[in-house]
Amino acid sequence: MSNATASREDFASLLEASFHDHDVAEGAVVKGTVVAIEKDMAVIDAGLKVEGRVAIKEFGGRGSDLKVGDTVEVYVERIENALGEAVLSRDKARREESWVKLEEKFNRGEKVEGQIFNQVKGGFTVDLDGAVAFLPRSQVDIRPIRDVGPLMNTPQPFQILKMDKRRGNIVVSRRTVLEESRAEQRSEIVQNLEEGQVVDGVVKNITDYGAFVDLGGIDGLLHVTDMAWRRVNHPSEILQIGQTVKVQIIRINQETHRISLGMKQLEADPWDGIGVKYPMGVKVTGRVTNITDYGAFVELEPGIEGLIHVSEMSWTKKNVHPGKILSTSQEVEVVVLEVDPNKRRISLGLKQTLQNPWEAFRDQFPIGTIVEGEVKNKTEFGLFIGLEGDVDGMVHLSDLDWNRPGEQVIEEFNKGDLVKAQVLDVDVEKERISLGMKQVGGDPFVEAAEAGEIRRGSVVTCEVTAVNEGGIEVKIVDTDLTSFIRRSDLARDRDDQRPERFSVGQKLDARVTQFDKKARRVGVSIKALQIAEEKEAVAQYGSTDSGASLGDILGAALKGRDSE
Repeated sequence: MSNATASREDFASLLEASFHDHDVAEGAVVKGTVVAIEKDMAVIDAGLKVEGRVAIKEFGGRGSDLKVGDTVEVYVERIENALGEAVLSRDKARREESWVKLEEKFNRGEKVEGQIFNQVKGGFTVDLDGAVAFLPRSQVDIRPIRDVGPLMNTPQPFQILKMDKRRGNIVVSRRTVLEESRAEQRSEIVQNLEEGQVVDGVVKNITDYGAFVDLGGIDGLLHVTDMAWRRVNHPSEILQIGQTVKVQIIRINQETHRISLGMKQLEADPWDGIGVKYPMGVKVTGRVTNITDYGAFVELEPGIEGLIHVSEMSWTKKNVHPGKILSTSQEVEVVVLEVDPNKRRISLGLKQTLQNPWEAFRDQFPIGTIVEGEVKNKTEFGLFIGLEGDVDGMVHLSDLDWNRPGEQVIEEFNKGDLVKAQVLDVDVEKERISLGMKQVGGDPFVEAAEAGEIRRGSVVTCEVTAVNEGGIEVKIVDTDLTSFIRRSDLARDRDDQRPERFSVGQKLDARVTQFDKKARRVGVSIKALQIAEEKEAVAQYGSTDSGASLGDILGAALKGRDSE
């Protein structure tokens, strides 16, 4: 083989090797050797045909110690540029190297270390040893923080949430790391706590429903109902942020790590022996703490509250809101009605401290007493009269008048009228007072019976008050007694039994045929009077055997009566 031929083969092999190197090295990270330091540039031999230059600042802190002969990793961007040099980059080499390591840690779910070095829209940029990641503002901390300055340029752990090498995007979270660390810490603390244990804590936050207490790395909730045995309207009444408090652990949820705390449990339960302290019927003094639609709560002592139900507030005010009777913080005297230690309830009565007005009325106004009052209301069954002691009495329709229908008489009264009535009955339990207005003037039947003027068989003078087809209505003169004379009792002779022959206002004599005080009925008859007079005449003037006719006898009798 000639020398020329050998030279051509060597050149071909070198050229092929050159192309081979170009395919392998361009776009890859390779190791190179520093062959010279020229001002701020390092000349590096990366095993290519030509050498390349890399700015010393790209080596970061190591740049000041860089010297000839050091081995470094660089990224080959191009084999040769217009100046005949290789284009190398230490930054891209670090970035490529970091991507590989970060992907491995991301796949394994491991944390990575980085530094927040700049603020951008929506968050911050983080240097992950050459690779730049985005930290959203919401992922900086567990709670929003205003000043991120202390966190800048400080090495700290992050969790990679998302990686996209094609786009060069990495999203990280600092919050996830903190939450995980906090969860581990909470778990460890919870394991060392027990229900019933008494610990010291610091009030961290106060809300309307309670306070959060820091137990040294984990928070517990102290509910407002567990702060004191007495009523606490707002936690700020007894606690303030930063205060150190002694609390008892009531409950621990091992799954959620939620801890319920209590302060009142460290004190004696005031409900112990409550039945002996507040027996039924005893009068006690308390302070009104709260007023609702259904009653008022009264504090008898710290931790002990009772309820005055709206029905136990007033004897007479039935549909009034409790706020119209009592006010918050008012001192009141009450009576203990019932005590239930199991349900922790005490029923109190306010009206029981005053005399029952129906009892007072019964004592002051016995049955038969005449009272005076104002017409409060008219109903379909009677009148309601306002009486002394703020109580009402009712006059039933049947007790308005002796003779006229109550439905008719009630129309004569109006609200506000001052009337007199007689007490008929007082029912304390049912809170009812029965009154009668017709009784005020006396019972005409009783008066007539006591006078003895009207009795069965006596003759009375009547005045016609109404005439109808069946008979006539009459009123016995000088009395309040009325009666109805049927057609058949208007005369002895059938021809005279015609109601129309009588007129209203006409006076006539009749005989009393019925006087029933119990049934309150009096019956009179003209026919009975005529028959009685006939018998009397016959007895006085002899029988018809004397030769005188019956007509003569009656005529003589009537003449004699008229002459008397």
